[in-house]
Amino acid sequence: MPEDPSAALDDAAVSRFIERFALDLTAAGVARMPARVFAGLLATDSGSLTATELADMLQVSPASISGAVRYLVQVGMVVREREPGSRRDHYALRDDVWFEVIDRRNQVLAEWRDAMEQGIEVLGSATPAGARMAEARAFFEFLHEELPAVLERWHDRKAELLKDRPGPE
Repeated sequence: MPEDPSAALDDAAVSRFIERFALDLTAAGVARMPARVFAGLLATDSGSLTATELADMLQVSPASISGAVRYLVQVGMVVREREPGSRRDHYALRDDVWFEVIDRRNQVLAEWRDAMEQGIEVLGSATPAGARMAEARAFFEFLHEELPAVLERWHDRKAELLKDRPGPE
């Protein structure tokens, strides 16, 4: 039987990674506790933990985990699952979580583009503020148009990456 590769992990180093990546997520706008929970799930082999396991891992109260997973479920980064025969919820990373996050951002870009259009109508395109909004609208439109092709290319690359990966035994 092959040796468990996670058995030799340095728990302190894993904790440092979780906190470091959580800081990066926080800097990007994710609230602190959801960022820590997400990073904790990311750092597990299973990608799935109970609220109690998350609280133990992050050394926080179960109540703080509850709010964090509620947020992560709402924004689609984590799913709530229940093991057959268990009364405990497990919180798991979504398949293709990064793809889903970026795809949702594309919807936000369309909303921002539309908001800039309204701003241009209110302020007038000949005003400095209207001109700034027109440039922002063009930028958001550009990203909104280009992102689907980028995401499609990712699916092609992911298929290449996975074709030589051994499957479960």
